[in-house]
Amino acid sequence: MARWTRRLRRWAVQTLDLPDDALLDVPRITMIGAFHAYIENHRGVLQFDEQELRLLLTSGQLVIRGKNLVLRAILPEELFVEGQIDTITFLK
Repeated sequence: MARWTRRLRRWAVQTLDLPDDALLDVPRITMIGAFHAYIENHRGVLQFDEQELRLLLTSGQLVIRGKNLVLRAILPEELFVEGQIDTITFLK
């Protein structure tokens, strides 16, 4: 059932010319400089400290590394992090 749903979503995105993040459960990252990041469509926080934030995604993980990282807001599918962001990495 999940495979069929993914195919239907991909077809809808392509046919209706919708943005990928609207239906495909992929993360959307909005950055303001290297000091703020707003992440949507995550599935939870796996690990957090001042140097690293790991988020669970639908497929894989998102790792944000930097210095003095602070979580300013955590909602069920949204997160706002501040600090000096050095790297953002996707892991499968």
